[in-house]
Amino acid sequence: MTDTTWELKHRDAIILAELSRDPQRSARELTAVLEEEHDIEVSHVTVSQSIRKMRDAGVFREAIIPNEEYFSFALFEFKFNPENFSEGWRSAMEDIRDDESTLLYCLADGEYQWKSIMMFESMEAETRWVHEFYKEHGDVVENVRISALTNVLKFGTNPGLFEKLSNGE
Repeated sequence: MTDTTWELKHRDAIILAELSRDPQRSARELTAVLEEEHDIEVSHVTVSQSIRKMRDAGVFREAIIPNEEYFSFALFEFKFNPENFSEGWRSAMEDIRDDESTLLYCLADGEYQWKSIMMFESMEAETRWVHEFYKEHGDVVENVRISALTNVLKFGTNPGLFEKLSNGE
């Protein structure tokens, strides 16, 4: 369980912005950037501790995102069958959430309320997943709408969002 009541300091927001520019930066490199570009003097140990504490508090999450040359990505949208929803929703939700192919899973409003971005090693694997999902949870979902994501053009957080937080906007 994470504590999301983190009090984001100006320094923390800048660290997050710099990490979003280059997630591979070391604490020592970040310390130099803080001093040279933001006139903030702290030790690399302080920077490292701040990153660890923010991660532990759930301020940000880390994920490994493979290049789309290795996997095909698809947007799955799930429409429910209201007659059977109450009996089987939890099992269906957990199976989607816990599946190794699920990259992102979220709830939304509208007719298709569950959405996931999934990745598969082949079209055959995607088709097999859909087939198995319908066999297991077909009574819960009325329809699964699938859109192939042919080109992932951007995946990441713009550093400017964190900079706005540090300026109190």
